[in-house]
Amino acid sequence: MRINNISSLLNLKGVFVKNIINHDNLIEIFVETKKKKQICPYCGNITSKVHDYRTQRIKDLPIHSTHSIIVLRKRRYVCSCGKKFYEKLSFLPKYHRMTSRVYASIVKSLKSNYSIKSIAESFNISSTTVIRILKLLNYSCFSLPEVLCIDEFKGHSGGAKYHCILVDPVNRNVLDILKDRKTHVLSAYFRNFKDRSCVRYFVTDMWRPYVDIAKTYFKNATIVIDKYHYTRYNIWAIEGVRKRIQKSLPHKLRKYFKRSKKLILARKDSLDDESKKELEIMLLYSEDLRQAHYIKELFYEFTEAKSSVEARELLIKWIKIARSSGIKEYVSCANTLSNWINEIANSFDVPYTNGCIEGFNNKIKVIKRNAFGFRNFENFRTRILHCCN
Repeated sequence: MRINNISSLLNLKGVFVKNIINHDNLIEIFVETKKKKQICPYCGNITSKVHDYRTQRIKDLPIHSTHSIIVLRKRRYVCSCGKKFYEKLSFLPKYHRMTSRVYASIVKSLKSNYSIKSIAESFNISSTTVIRILKLLNYSCFSLPEVLCIDEFKGHSGGAKYHCILVDPVNRNVLDILKDRKTHVLSAYFRNFKDRSCVRYFVTDMWRPYVDIAKTYFKNATIVIDKYHYTRYNIWAIEGVRKRIQKSLPHKLRKYFKRSKKLILARKDSLDDESKKELEIMLLYSEDLRQAHYIKELFYEFTEAKSSVEARELLIKWIKIARSSGIKEYVSCANTLSNWINEIANSFDVPYTNGCIEGFNNKIKVIKRNAFGFRNFENFRTRILHCCN
């Protein structure tokens, strides 16, 4: 009864347990298979004649966090044609020394954020074996979606500093990872697609090569600048003014301005009465800071536009005010946004953003940090696509 229960627990078809030896950090399970007729892989004849036996040690899944080895007494049959061959086992692929479910568990573990080394240690195998299994996974993008989001992240693998990520925001999956964000790399990639006319919306950040690629290869697509990427220019500008003013203040006030920067960054309507009073006191210390805060609040009125037509008018008006203020941080911000007026205005008619890309980028950072970086780009690409899809 005990042996039958162990055989059921192992869940290996056609195998019965002969003995179990429990070492300190290893469990050895001695098993045999039932003798049955085999089909000769060379001539197709049926034979049941056993030529000899051999003992094979097969790695299996851990049992109660202890590594386990299946010690199999394996038969080799001989056919009337003179050829010899080993019996076929459903749980053990040919020439393998691990059970099929170990491979399946490794593939499943590769979907997590764990490093290659930690996965290898948990299954009592080498990191090289895990990488070899990773390389067997194949992810290719054969068609483009109706909405295409593009962005980059720091990868430092394969000799490239930045890698490019393509995402379908509707189905929330990563389409592909490109080795570089340079124009010639993007151009060579998108040139291979025949369904480029199906892309209706191309969502990107304010990186000129992306827009140039969209205008070249996606002529039917509306180019949209992601809301986060143009909104942060307003944040950078007000922060630049605060830091500049802060440097000219006494030590105690510098510390106070730094600790209270959230009052300046927050929308004034969202503050309570006490916070509004504190903000007003801070703005009294500098005319530039007071004017910059007014321009910052005016920017949010533009972001609440109901259509691209209204947004375009409000943005042009805001750019004129920012430029006429003479505050260098906001003059620079206005000059940058003036180059993207149409693409920014399109974001008010389109419900898609690069929000899901930022989420994937955060996950990629975790994968890279846990692995202490990747040198091989193809391995990095496969791991990202496997984890994010």
